[in-house]
Amino acid sequence: MKFELLQTDSLSKARAGAITTDHGVIETPIFMPVGTVASVKGVHQRELKQDINPDIILGNTYHLYLRPQLEILEKAGGLHRFMNWDRNILTDSGGFQVYSLAGRRKIKEEGVKFKSHIDGSYHFFSPENVMDTQRTIGADIIMAFDECTPHPCDYNYAKRSMHMTHRWLDRCINRFNETEPKYGYEQALFPIVQGSTYKDLRAQSAEYIANAGAFGNAIGGLSVGEPAEEMYEMCEVVTNILPKEKPRYLMGVGTPVNILENIALGIDMFDCVMPTRNARNGMLFTAEGTINIKNKKWADDFSPIDPMGHTWVDTDYSKAYLRHLFVSDEYLGKQIATIHNLGFYMWLVREARRQILAGTFYDWKQQMVKKLAIRL
Repeated sequence: MKFELLQTDSLSKARAGAITTDHGVIETPIFMPVGTVASVKGVHQRELKQDINPDIILGNTYHLYLRPQLEILEKAGGLHRFMNWDRNILTDSGGFQVYSLAGRRKIKEEGVKFKSHIDGSYHFFSPENVMDTQRTIGADIIMAFDECTPHPCDYNYAKRSMHMTHRWLDRCINRFNETEPKYGYEQALFPIVQGSTYKDLRAQSAEYIANAGAFGNAIGGLSVGEPAEEMYEMCEVVTNILPKEKPRYLMGVGTPVNILENIALGIDMFDCVMPTRNARNGMLFTAEGTINIKNKKWADDFSPIDPMGHTWVDTDYSKAYLRHLFVSDEYLGKQIATIHNLGFYMWLVREARRQILAGTFYDWKQQMVKKLAIRL
């Protein structure tokens, strides 16, 4: 694997680069559609490849461990073959899902004991078996096991949690180095910066993660309820420390505006359920603002969903028809909206890349942020 930094914007820290893996090139900045359980909700793999066309998608260790389970994935030859996806995959380690289980888990130095949300059965994740699990899943990029702290978070708890995440990282690296990929292609491990919304902790964690010498680095524990300005502040602290020659991944972020502002801070990779989840609720993101397609104002609007859109659904269907599908609770409406939103997110990061390479990113970003705030 390799990462090549092609250009940095002159008025911000925005970067255009390329990650090369055994499953192809990932042009950065990039948005990764979330395929939690080996499926991007409501989208066939053919539509994903041809219409949305991401270089990489995301799967989740916690969910795939529980269903379909590791035995099935190994028999299939790994997640790529199981879901018929021949491009890149990144897997989250399950740290965020463990965080979200709250009353259903117990965190200790050894790892985390948790109750399955499916059947209530007990399971245990440690840094070592999370590495083994991700070897079996077979993603190209895998994440270290960490603890994601809530917001707000007491300083002392955030500090203890951060140090434990660092100790877990050491164990992850040892296990990763002791094992080999299972399916004949290389895997890369990304450690995760933690520290809640405390500048000194974020700086300390970023230093520790930078010194680990991994292929790339991630920033976790943000977009968990803190104000956007605090998120940007923490990202700026961290990107000032993480090595420039390695890709940076901001986990679980976010809105189109969040993505643009964090690209300007030097982030290369993003994932979020927002484009798919909001699509299922009738919210469409466009370059001219946001549409709530369930509003009555669209009932007799026979214009295309988005005449400036970038997928076939944008011009094949009208706003009136899509609203009718939502009002009728027809699942096709959710599918159309999902394809549209994912197409928009992919356009947004690719246009950001084009603007960086052209030297015009900053002014374009400022204009887009204003447009994206409009409610149509």
